[in-house]
Amino acid sequence: MLKRATLTSIWVALVLCTLSCTDKKEDEWVSLFNGKDLTGWTPKITGYPAGENYGNTFRVEDGLLTVGYEKYARFENRFGHLFYEKPLSNYILRVEYRFIGEQATGGAAWATRNSGVMFHSQSPETMGEQQDFPISLEAQFLGGLGEGPRPTGSLCTPGTHVDINGKLEINHCITSTAKTYDGDQWVTMDIVARADGRVAHVIEGDTVMQYTNPVMGGGNVSNLQEGVMQEGKPLNSGYFALQSESHPIQFRKVLLKQLD
Repeated sequence: MLKRATLTSIWVALVLCTLSCTDKKEDEWVSLFNGKDLTGWTPKITGYPAGENYGNTFRVEDGLLTVGYEKYARFENRFGHLFYEKPLSNYILRVEYRFIGEQATGGAAWATRNSGVMFHSQSPETMGEQQDFPISLEAQFLGGLGEGPRPTGSLCTPGTHVDINGKLEINHCITSTAKTYDGDQWVTMDIVARADGRVAHVIEGDTVMQYTNPVMGGGNVSNLQEGVMQEGKPLNSGYFALQSESHPIQFRKVLLKQLD
């Protein structure tokens, strides 16, 4: 029997091989953002129905998909998510992001230079109007605060659980091994999501988080509609969404590569 450390090494090697081989076939990447408008995307902001883009939170500026709060007097827990129109399975999702500007007034301290991409998610139409986060996996974006390590690429689990090293992980957020990225620099994250339940987060070519067997379960989601939560249901596909948590952020690439 292969030892767990050996299996982990094999999985990391497979992830890196997948990414390097993919980079040689740029024509297989599909851009999900047209650089002009939000065609193909649906906003869902806490307190509003799916499709209502309160305060022009999500928009395109100078060819960049931008999240901003200039029309908010206070943030008031209006967590938002911009959903891509189609559910996906067995893919690599590549996102290039950077934090900009100052946090919205009223945003929580933990949300400073904090955002993410939700995937294997429920659809925006199944979210309650007052629901804060979708049932999903979150590949977290964190920016450095000049106060020591603050690694990006961690995992958070609103309404979900995963296995790490073969054991059920019930903590809500699990810290990655990534570096800290200070300032407004661009950062590239790849999410490798296999249909068999293997998932990896890759930051600038380094595998910083890996886990298996995502399922519905647990808390950290408020105001769910009745019947949406199905404890223990496997999550190997679903929608994905870019997050709005009170700090402005921009995206210059959102690319998809379907895997065989």
